Amino acid sequence: MALFNRTPTMVDEQTALPGRAERIAVAERHFVLGTPLVPPFPEAMQTAMFAMGCFWGAERKCWQEPGVYTTAVGYAGGFTANPTYGEVCSGSTGHTEAVLVVFDPTLTSYERLLQVFWENHDPTQGIRQGNDIGTQYRSGLYWYTDAQQAAALASRDQYAQRLKASGHGDITTELRAAPEWFYAEDYHQQYLAKNPGGYCGIGGTGVSCPIGLAAG
Repeated sequence: MALFNRTPTMVDEQTALPGRAERIAVAERHFVLGTPLVPPFPEAMQTAMFAMGCFWGAERKCWQEPGVYTTAVGYAGGFTANPTYGEVCSGSTGHTEAVLVVFDPTLTSYERLLQVFWENHDPTQGIRQGNDIGTQYRSGLYWYTDAQQAAALASRDQYAQRLKASGHGDITTELRAAPEWFYAEDYHQQYLAKNPGGYCGIGGTGVSCPIGLAAG
């Protein structure tokens, strides 16, 4: 993935790019799962949002999970409406690369997805993941409900203890209520299924996350 933004600071709302009203167009169906890529989703489904660095590899980790109904990649946490990939990579939107995960709570749990989130990237690296440097690669955990918030914060506290015991630094993950979601361009959706030899910068710390797997 191209590394355009080497700026170590976040843009603010006043200086962020203005964006546009038109939503980025994506395919109707998930390239791997065959399920809808955009709402409406079945009423029983629940939604989660994670940022784990390069969204290509992060999305693949999520769609491979049993019980996941659909996934999509996009941009979140910034100020620019419906940004382009180039704008996000410039560091001028404030967004991070994120993954939207729609899941069936009768087949998996939010806690299991939290485990996937923590174990498959390094949440201590600030505005980077490995060689991917820039604010668009920052770690982010965003909740949609009070129950998700409680589970997210509890998981952060538990994992922080494990990381510290293993010699890692403090968690720098951005934790907040889910911000507005903007779909990335269609060629980014399920990228590693369409391009099996494509770049994947995702990687964890090797430290397991001690989260229960009760339905959430």
